[in-house]
Amino acid sequence: MTLTEKLLARAAGKAEVRAGENVWVKADVLMTHDVCGPGTIGVFQREFGAQAKVWDKDRVVIIPDHYIFTADSKSNRNVDILREFVRQQGITYFYDVIDDPNGMWRFDLAQGALKRQYGSQYAGVCHTALPQKGHTRPGEVLFGTDSHTCMAGAFNEFATGIGNTDAGFVMGTGRLLLKVPETMLFRLEGKLQPGVMAKDIILHIIGEIGFDGATYRALQFEGSGIATLSVDDRMTVANMAIEAGGKNGIFPFDARTAEYVEARTRLNGTRQSYEPVELDPDQKVVYELTVDLARLEPTVACHPDPGQRKLAKELGDVQLDRAYIGSCTGGKTSDFVEFARWLRGRRVSIDTFGVPATPEIVHELQTTRWGGERLWDLLVAAGVQMTENAGCAACLGGPVDTFGRMNAPLKCISATNRNFPGRMGHKDSQVFLASPATVAASALAGRIVDPREYLPS
Repeated sequence: MTLTEKLLARAAGKAEVRAGENVWVKADVLMTHDVCGPGTIGVFQREFGAQAKVWDKDRVVIIPDHYIFTADSKSNRNVDILREFVRQQGITYFYDVIDDPNGMWRFDLAQGALKRQYGSQYAGVCHTALPQKGHTRPGEVLFGTDSHTCMAGAFNEFATGIGNTDAGFVMGTGRLLLKVPETMLFRLEGKLQPGVMAKDIILHIIGEIGFDGATYRALQFEGSGIATLSVDDRMTVANMAIEAGGKNGIFPFDARTAEYVEARTRLNGTRQSYEPVELDPDQKVVYELTVDLARLEPTVACHPDPGQRKLAKELGDVQLDRAYIGSCTGGKTSDFVEFARWLRGRRVSIDTFGVPATPEIVHELQTTRWGGERLWDLLVAAGVQMTENAGCAACLGGPVDTFGRMNAPLKCISATNRNFPGRMGHKDSQVFLASPATVAASALAGRIVDPREYLPS
C-alpha cells in the first residue's frame, strides 16, 4: 500500500484498503478557524442539537487566523462566536486573539496595522501553528476546514481540507466517510542549487501536471533528495498539493520529522505518542515523476492559476507594483531569513509587505541578529513594511482594510500559494507566485527577475 492507503487503512480499522474504496475513517484531530468555524458550529448544532457535545474536546483545535486584523464587525464577530462555543464545550485547544475568555474581539484601526494587537494565546496561521503547537503527529488523520490543511502531510500524516458539513459531522462523531485516493509518486533526487527553494519544487511539479492534474489524488514524495530538505521545505511542498487538485500530500517519516514533532509536543504538552507509516516497496501508484532538484531553476506561477509555470528568467519584461511575503507557504522563519539574505544592504523599489505566519516567527525575527542587526530591522531598513500582526492577511484578500490587500488592479509577486483572480483583493489584480528569494530579488528590481542575478556574496 501507499503511505496514504496505510494511514486510511489504520484509521478505518482494516488490514488494507485500495484506491477507490469507500471507508469510514476515524479522525485524530479536527481543526477549524474563524472563516469556517461558525458555519461548522452551525451545522453541528443543527444536526446534533443545540446542547450536543463534540466527540472529543481534546481533539478539536480552533485557531482564528484569517480575517482577524480588520475593523470589519462581521469578521470580529466570527471570533466571538468561536469563543462562545469553546466556553460552552470546554474545548482544550483554542488559540484566541484575546486573553479574556469572556471578552469580545475588536481590532483598533487607529493603532495602525504594524503593531501587535493580540493576546498571549494567539497562534497565527492555522497550518503553521498546528505543527508549532504540537498538533501534527506522524501516522495520524487530520481534517481541517481549509484547503491547505494538506500542509501537515509533511509530518507523515493524512491531512486534508473538508467543508463545513463534513466538519460538523466529524465534530459530532469523530468519523468521516472517505474514498481512498489514488497516489501519484514524485521522486525527488539531488540537491537544490543556490537561489532555488522548495517553492520552486512544487511550482515545477504543478507546472508538469497542471492545476487540476492531481484531482482527488494523493501526492507522495520520496527519494534521496528529501534528506536535503528541511521540515519547513517539506511543509511548503505539501502545502500546495491542493493547487494541483490533490486530496493530500505526504512525505515519509525520518529523523528530521521525529526531531521536530517530539520537540514540539514536549514544549506544548500535547500528545507525544505516535506511530508513523513506512514506505512499501510493493505499493501501486497511478503516476510517477522523477525531479532532479539540482536542475531546477527559479520558477514563477503566472496569473491566473498556479499551473501557469514559467522560469523567472523568462519574465523580465513583467513590471510589478507590489511584492508580498507571508502566509502558511511563505511566512515561516526560514522564508524570511532567505528573503533577508537578498535584501541585506539593499532597498526595495516597489511596495513590499511582510507578514510572518505566527507570533513565534515574529519573535524569532525580532530577536535573531545578523552581524549585530536584528533580522526584523534589516527588513525594515530595506523598505519592507513588516507587521507584528501575524496571520493570513492579504493571502485571502479579506476586507478592504486588510494589511497588504490589493484594492486596485495591481501586479504583485507573492510568496503565497494561490493566484486565482481576486485572490489577494481586486478582481482585476494579477498575482505571480514565487519563492521568497525570487520575490526579494523582484522587489529590488521592480520587475520579475531570476534571483541568481542578485545572489548574495
